[in-house]
Amino acid sequence: MGWSQHLFSSLWRVLTKEVKQHVGTDQFGNKYYYIPEYKNWRGQTVRERRIVEVVQKEEVDYEIGDIPAEWEAWIRRMRKIPPTMEEILKNEKYREETKIKGKDIYEKEKLLSKDELLAPPVQTQIKGHASAPYFGKEEPSEDPTSTGKTFQPGSWMPQEGKSQNK
Repeated sequence: MGWSQHLFSSLWRVLTKEVKQHVGTDQFGNKYYYIPEYKNWRGQTVRERRIVEVVQKEEVDYEIGDIPAEWEAWIRRMRKIPPTMEEILKNEKYREETKIKGKDIYEKEKLLSKDELLAPPVQTQIKGHASAPYFGKEEPSEDPTSTGKTFQPGSWMPQEGKSQNK
């Protein structure tokens, strides 16, 4: 932040009665602030805000994961109280343990498939299209079939030499 921008933001906070309260800092060095609800110079109520000052100032440098999930939830008002460093470290340890367990399960499944302890998938071959009346049958029959409430027309081929339009 340049000196002119810093001067302007300080002047703006004084004129608007905006008071930033430092709430915490994460392990990456990002600083989190809370600005309580206040009335501006026109008498309008300005709702509370939660902001973060990121170590990397460029917006294009921001990637998912630069802000811990717990702080992200606080910024977006999904939680009322800001997270503690102990809570963040505990959750980070839990996520790492979950990744390790996932890798172990993957390796066990990989070994089972190599040893071919699992049954091979059954190969089926069905001719035709599912919307065809003979789907799954060997070949369509020439005679129509009827079983109770269903009617399946037989296959029809036009006769050679006869045409309808004479």
